Amino acid sequence: MKKLNVCILFGGMSPEHEVSLRSAESVLNNINKEKYNVYPVGISKDGDWTLFKGTDFSMLPAGTWQSFEGNRRCAISPVRGQGLLCFEGDCVVRETIDVVFPVMHGENCEDGAMQGLLKLAGIPYVGPHVSASAVAMDKTLTKLVMDNAGIPQAAWQLVRASELKHRLDAIVEQLEGRFVYPMFVKPAGTGSSVGVSKAADREALIKALEFAGQYDEKILVEEFIRGREVEVAVMGNDNPVASICGEIDSGADFYDYEAKYVTDTSTSYIPARISEEAQEQVRELAVKGYKAIGCQGLSRVDFFVCFDDERIVFNEINTLPGFTSISMYPKLFAASGIPYAELIDQLLQLAVEAGV
Repeated sequence: MKKLNVCILFGGMSPEHEVSLRSAESVLNNINKEKYNVYPVGISKDGDWTLFKGTDFSMLPAGTWQSFEGNRRCAISPVRGQGLLCFEGDCVVRETIDVVFPVMHGENCEDGAMQGLLKLAGIPYVGPHVSASAVAMDKTLTKLVMDNAGIPQAAWQLVRASELKHRLDAIVEQLEGRFVYPMFVKPAGTGSSVGVSKAADREALIKALEFAGQYDEKILVEEFIRGREVEVAVMGNDNPVASICGEIDSGADFYDYEAKYVTDTSTSYIPARISEEAQEQVRELAVKGYKAIGCQGLSRVDFFVCFDDERIVFNEINTLPGFTSISMYPKLFAASGIPYAELIDQLLQLAVEAGV
């Protein structure tokens, strides 16, 4: 059987650049190189594209991959049929790419921008297509879709960062009139809990709004839900399947960026510590939300399961979830009987089947 040429994209002009480097290291170490010709392509924070020619993928999270001797400048051409263009002096070498795995997170990476480029190029890729990626990346648009689908979620309100300078007091009073403390404040368009805060009082709320406004014009403010953080991995195109449920105990005030990627305070439970009935309901809602957004390939869908009555509340959906060695998406499918290398294989096959 002919080996497929797979481009693994990583990095990107995103606040989640470093998370992508860790995810890509794991994917590159686990992809079946007997089955695929692998082209690791990194994008710097400044937007420079580089074909990484090294074999020590620990250089990615170490931040030394860009200086590897033998690297080549490159770019995926938006012109169909041209594939990956690699630049060597005055020459351009064209590499045919059969499928792309964008192991990238956040702005310019999973918001439809990269998906749009790959669609123009005519190259199949892992993950949801342009519209689903764009909607899922915007937490406020996601909320509207989930409302329409009848999926229960926390009460929420949209705040514009540009209005904070002129209407801060009025905005705070409006939020205090609707929600009780604590409140969660999130940039609408980031992942990995970047820019997210839990506000316990007015002073913290003002700081949280200003902090979130550094990342996005649209700020989502939500009521606080007291419950377990439960996550489900979903995979598939027309007939998606859900993994068993996992649970995150952050060991911190909430599951923020530090708890996810820096400290070692969080503990995961697979399966989640909820009843079998609640697990089944969560899995059904995860697939329902996945379809409502229009996802294909993969996504991780996150919920709260309330402590007192196991009421299930949608939290968010991640169309390109973390793929590090400790990330929940691969761990959940591993616990469901699909090990990491096989998971990568299935995702690539789904991408080829879906086409562009």
